Amino acid sequence: MKKVFFTILFIIILLISLGYWKFFTLSGVSGGEKIQSIHSPDKTYTLHIYRHNGGATTSFAIRGELVANNKKFMNTKNLYWNYREEDATVQWLDDHTVMINKHKLHVETDTYDFRKN
Repeated sequence: MKKVFFTILFIIILLISLGYWKFFTLSGVSGGEKIQSIHSPDKTYTLHIYRHNGGATTSFAIRGELVANNKKFMNTKNLYWNYREEDATVQWLDDHTVMINKHKLHVETDTYDFRKN
């Protein structure tokens, strides 16, 4: 009986963790149609901008994926995720700061997620 209880408890915790990862973190966001790629001034980073089509029931969203060109492992992260946008205006302000649709982000520490901001 104890074994069954702990197995069910483990499965519930696992499902809750997967749901949190998929719906409440930027790590769970992927896909979309690539619309542009922009290098940082010193070429350390490349920012790929994707348009995510939510289908017939939801609006478009813009996702910004940052690639650290000098790292071999764990070199990508989602930096920007905003809903109800179809296009992105991107401008690098310096080697480590980017402006995406009027959201200023320091690439090493900041992210923008419309669900949290």
